[in-house]
Amino acid sequence: MANIGSYFSISAIFIFSLFTTSPSLCLAARKFLSSETDTKFIKTWCDATTYPDLCFVTFSSYAAEIQDSPKTITTKSLFVALNSTRSASKNLTDISKTQGLTRETEALQDCVEEIGDSIDELKRSIVEMDETASKSFAFRMSDIQTWVSAALTDEDTCMDGFSETAIDGDVKANMRTLIEKVAHLTSISLAFVNHYAGANK
Repeated sequence: MANIGSYFSISAIFIFSLFTTSPSLCLAARKFLSSETDTKFIKTWCDATTYPDLCFVTFSSYAAEIQDSPKTITTKSLFVALNSTRSASKNLTDISKTQGLTRETEALQDCVEEIGDSIDELKRSIVEMDETASKSFAFRMSDIQTWVSAALTDEDTCMDGFSETAIDGDVKANMRTLIEKVAHLTSISLAFVNHYAGANK
């Protein structure tokens, strides 16, 4: 029995030593222990959006960065929406240059313009999130809510343009899928902005 007790004591000392002398293992252990808490925070925020599944899949990968910070998850959502919108804009621009498009070209060009406006509005929102010197929190959040809402309207207008135009079925389906995801991510970001603004009044 003494030998067994000694074995467990030595094992405990070894494990303790391993984690205290290896920063990388210690960090990994902390991340593992905190990951469930972090994803619960993200799930709570995502459940309040219109697209909770897309939201959770998108933001759970940033759990270690977000942790339980309302400002971080809100800012991250703006960056995700912006990056998605930029990618969509590039794809739309490339498609609008495809030879053979006729009726589709005008609708695509209109959509590229709307998406360009959306990009500008999301960029302004990100800058405003970190601006603290000249405006009150309420004033800044009001501006951000206005801009993100406008970005979502631009994206919806883009989709409406495709719906109302006699566009080739494959082109319409591809474009709608592309813009829908952008609009959904922007909608999630707007929900986060509204939540963050409301919780800090």
